[in-house]
Order: sequence, then structure tokens, then C-alpha cells
Amino acid sequence: MDAMKFLNDNILMVGLAAVSGALLVGPMLRGGSGGSSVDTLQATLMMNKENALILDVREETEFAVGHIVGARNVPLVRLGGSTDVADTISKKKDRPIVVCCATGARSGAAVASLKKMGFERAYNLSGGINAWKQAGLPTEK
Repeated sequence: MDAMKFLNDNILMVGLAAVSGALLVGPMLRGGSGGSSVDTLQATLMMNKENALILDVREETEFAVGHIVGARNVPLVRLGGSTDVADTISKKKDRPIVVCCATGARSGAAVASLKKMGFERAYNLSGGINAWKQAGLPTEK
């Protein structure tokens, strides 16, 4: 009976805990944002062992402040443009492509677009450039 009294007295807090738990566990059960994701360790392994292309989909001003060493910049709004894709990545369909943005949100959308264009080995960098910097990995301007 004490448990029922606790639940009744704290129904708002119990509901909030249940919702926040579902929001945390849900993406893990669904496999993330619908696209393939890699963490910073997996990304560096792909860069070193498979010559992965790093595609930064942030705006040019964000990219200029600092980016992953060797990254190519194609802002998300221009990703669908045939010239950008052709010049930057179309000849690299056999290589893995690690897509990044500031936090991983825009790059998730970019990975979905790339997969529709036939780039089956496109991966979202979880946490984006912020996670990269937090891991102490190198950037350049």
C-alpha cells in the first residue's frame, strides 16, 4: 500500500521520470536517427584504415572557424546540388563517408540524403564537431 500512496502523491514526478526514460531509451531501441552513426573513435579508424572522406555540412562560416583535418565542406542546403556532389564526392562511392555538423542533427539529414543518392557507406558522426573537439581530436582552420 505504501507504493500506491507514493505513486498517487507523486504522480507528476513518476510520469516525468517515465517520459524522460522513454526519450533516452527510445533512440537506442530504434537504432538512432534512422541513419548509420559512428562515434569519434570509429570515425578515426575509418579515416586511418579505409581512407574515409569527411564531409562537413555546416555553413561555410562555421566551417571556416575550425573543422576536422582534411574535411570537405558542402553545406546541407547545397547537398542536393549536382555540382557540389559531383565535384566533392560522386567519384568516392566506394569509400566510407563520415558526415559531420556541429552536433550531429544536420548531418543525420545529410546521411539520409546521401543514402538516397546511392552512397550506402555514409555515416553520421555522433555528437558532430563538438564531440570531436571534446575528444581532443585535431581540427584545422
